[in-house]
Amino acid sequence: MFRIWGKLIQENRLIKDTVICIDNPEMTRTKKVYKALSDICYEFNLAQPVWLKKNQDDFIMHARTRFTSDNFIEAIDFDYLDFQVIEEEY
Repeated sequence: MFRIWGKLIQENRLIKDTVICIDNPEMTRTKKVYKALSDICYEFNLAQPVWLKKNQDDFIMHARTRFTSDNFIEAIDFDYLDFQVIEEEY
């Protein structure tokens, strides 16, 4: 099971959150991450954020990253999208 927690944060307060579960052992970890991000954005009605070098480095080191307004092409009405792995089986 691969689970990702997505949270919209504004002024240090949780606005919305969701947990995406992916149980497909045939998918690579990278594909699971992109699928979870896509599902979160669909659920929150957001455009897909752009992965910057900073996001990749944070995610590799901590299994967590934040997508701020710099990552979105459209204007956002929150401070950031927090994206965190909460369960991962190998």
